[in-house]
Amino acid sequence: MDTATLAPAPKATSQAPAGTRTDAGTGARADAAAPDLGGIKPLPVWFFAFEGLMSAAFDLYRAYPQALGLIVAAGLVNLVVSLTVLRSRVRLAKRLWRGKRTRKLALGLVALRIACHSALAAVGLGVVSTAGHLAFAAVMGVTTVTLLWFVQRTALRAVAADAARTA
Repeated sequence: MDTATLAPAPKATSQAPAGTRTDAGTGARADAAAPDLGGIKPLPVWFFAFEGLMSAAFDLYRAYPQALGLIVAAGLVNLVVSLTVLRSRVRLAKRLWRGKRTRKLALGLVALRIACHSALAAVGLGVVSTAGHLAFAAVMGVTTVTLLWFVQRTALRAVAADAARTA
């Protein structure tokens, strides 16, 4: 992963020594063993559930076309949460999307869906039932959440390792 795109922006204020984090509100030392991420807070795993739902949206719609309104509503909730509750973490999300690994992941998930549906259709086992689409939706949702969590974890470790090298 390109660590330059994830490197934290320099701060004008003094920071805790490398290898330590401080609680933003109290300034108290949070964990001596935790890597210094330069003030970058990771996105919570529950946030990736929105992305998992969006990756499962095609199969959810195919299983229940009347659920389109709920899918659109979940997309709007995702947008509102991103712009309000997680506003301080949008910087990390933007940096993750700039990384090649995240873009490859997104394209890979689309390719995986197309390949699976095409392969099953080619052997006469095309997914046409509600249960089949729900199973595909569950697999795609779980796969998306897991892979996004892993990409974030790997990216943050790269930032921490880079920060430790330069410290």
